[in-house]
Amino acid sequence: MIRLFKHYIPHAALLYGLCDLALLLLAGDLGWHVRAVQIGIDAGPWADRLAPILGFALVSLLSLIAVGAYSAEALRSPRYAFARAMVALSFGGVALAVMDFALPSVGFWRSTLLYALGLALLLIGLVRVALSHAVDRERLKRRVVVLGAGSRAARLKALAAEQDSGFVIVGFIAMNEAHRLLPEAVSRERLKDLGAYVSGLRANEVVLALEERRNALPLNDLLRVRTRGVPVHEVSSFLERETGRLDLDTLNPSWLIFSDGFSAGRRYSSIAKRTFDIVVSGLVLLISLPVIALFALLVKLDSKGPAFFRQQRVGLYGRPFWVIKLRSMRTDAEKDGAKWASENDPRITRLGRFIRKVRIDELPQTWSVLKGEMSFVGPRPEVPQFVGDLEDKLPYYAERHMVKPGITGWAQINYPYGASIEDARHKLEYDLYYAKNYTPFLDLLIMLQTLRVILWPDGAR
Repeated sequence: MIRLFKHYIPHAALLYGLCDLALLLLAGDLGWHVRAVQIGIDAGPWADRLAPILGFALVSLLSLIAVGAYSAEALRSPRYAFARAMVALSFGGVALAVMDFALPSVGFWRSTLLYALGLALLLIGLVRVALSHAVDRERLKRRVVVLGAGSRAARLKALAAEQDSGFVIVGFIAMNEAHRLLPEAVSRERLKDLGAYVSGLRANEVVLALEERRNALPLNDLLRVRTRGVPVHEVSSFLERETGRLDLDTLNPSWLIFSDGFSAGRRYSSIAKRTFDIVVSGLVLLISLPVIALFALLVKLDSKGPAFFRQQRVGLYGRPFWVIKLRSMRTDAEKDGAKWASENDPRITRLGRFIRKVRIDELPQTWSVLKGEMSFVGPRPEVPQFVGDLEDKLPYYAERHMVKPGITGWAQINYPYGASIEDARHKLEYDLYYAKNYTPFLDLLIMLQTLRVILWPDGAR
């Protein structure tokens, strides 16, 4: 994986994205030539059409990212990728047509847009099929040697066995016999030179996955491996990179303290984030007021009670604030206290089920964003009752409050809605990854991919 602005991106996703960008530029230029030939004019110098072609390519690429065209499933299945590309280019075409209507001086062209979109879809589909047959994904996987044979090593073994894993484990080395769970692990005592053994396996990296590190770090072995040019990673760092979350089973305070993250440079990110929140929340409120008013009326007509729902939530640094949403449940939904929503929750009204799926009930929260109590992107704010319970049961839960809560977030786009302590644990791992690594770049990725969650609302409740 490559780390871009503190966020890990799979090499395959980056390469496919760059390939698609080149194909989109080609499709834009070909579409221009097709239209020129059709109406009998000269296409003109390439530099004269550079701006609209770049605009077409960038808007289309953002649409592909938004609908999940670079997800693990899309990279694995050309058919899946082609279906997502159709949706993405449809959205991109609409966006470009609107931009051409609103800003005709920018140079976006509606007359050639259809040709460019059709050619882009054809090229992307053909190249995805060709790459799926030409590229051996197994041969591209990184070769990893694991130092350890206990529960942490077993965790890595299970992760490597997953279909979309980007690495293969070529060897386990039991550094001692105290915590051995994997019978296939080679005993360290049988190896004369660990560095030579790792080199013989053609390993790309070594992962340190010891159960007990106190006074047990094999410093000489690690030094010998590292000086042979093989990177050595601690298991928590490796899992963060491979899964996009912080693994609570392997996490410890010292790793959080000394690892890269929570950097001082984030103050500039915070300034950019707040500026974006103010400008966009003001625009969203202005544009969405008619929609909010319409659905507020429909909520009143659909069921008895107020149109809006007001509830206390826990925000930045654990401070409480009041959040406002369009009411989607019966007025007596929490008469016995706050409860997680469940699948086919009987407390949800007929209209409430719809506005939850398309996220219309979240629109009034934009007011909290404008006031500075929330951001567009961040961990989901929970009610104080849940927070108190989860802080007692889950380690590091309080650390998720080191960033502002958000309307959408890294956990929301990566994990389906859950209603249990175990679900809360998994979502916390994503929230901690975001709190540790957030940048405007990661916020942009999250906001783009929120469209995918809206279009395909897996588990939305």
